[in-house]
Amino acid sequence: MTHEAEDREARFRAEVDGAPTISEEQYRKRSRRSFIGFAAVAAAAAVGFNTVQNRPQDLGIPDVLRGGLRSNEALWNLVGSDTRSSRTFDVAQREDIRVNGRIGLEDDLDPASWRIRVIGVDSEEIDSVDLGSIRSLPTRDMVTEHKCVEGWSNIVHWTGARFRDLAERYYASGAVPRDHRYVSLRTPDDEYYVGLDRSVTDHRQTLLAWGLNGEPLTAGHGAPLRLATPLVYGIKQLKRVGTIEFT
Repeated sequence: MTHEAEDREARFRAEVDGAPTISEEQYRKRSRRSFIGFAAVAAAAAVGFNTVQNRPQDLGIPDVLRGGLRSNEALWNLVGSDTRSSRTFDVAQREDIRVNGRIGLEDDLDPASWRIRVIGVDSEEIDSVDLGSIRSLPTRDMVTEHKCVEGWSNIVHWTGARFRDLAERYYASGAVPRDHRYVSLRTPDDEYYVGLDRSVTDHRQTLLAWGLNGEPLTAGHGAPLRLATPLVYGIKQLKRVGTIEFT
């Protein structure tokens, strides 16, 4: 043992030797109390878990949990506003972004034959849209922070058309009611899918993007078209849009 280790050992023993001590009987009492307390908490947790799981179901989950989700939704709808925007940046600040997640992108795709199926609130297909139709909408550029639920983020330059400009076609024709609540998006193979509130899809900072940092999207980033918005984490920004369903 080195002198340094010996000194450390001596200091430790001095601290321990000078510490208050308890009797063996006190030690046993404290141990029993700790065990009983832990057992009581574990039993209460088990009873609570079973009680919640045996509650009536509301859209597939116990009603008390659904109530919590609805309360959370109501709070954030109160706090949020369609007039607010996420921070934007100068295009010179844009950064490379990693390819993160390939579910729904495994199959080869021919851009020439790619189409988006648009489905109305009655679950009937109302349109089939190609990239040319999307690119005929007003082009928008947006430099915002792309945030991942894993904890990393990058400043990214997106190019595309506002989702709401596409949706306006169907609102104006009456094919989709303006008071619909949600939008479902799926990859062409239906392997990846997300649900979004209409306040997100109709927001001016939500794009159907075909460009990333001044270049066309690559397959790993969702070519030929993906959702891009700073309002939700990247996990909700569907790559390679194949179906849009208003619901």
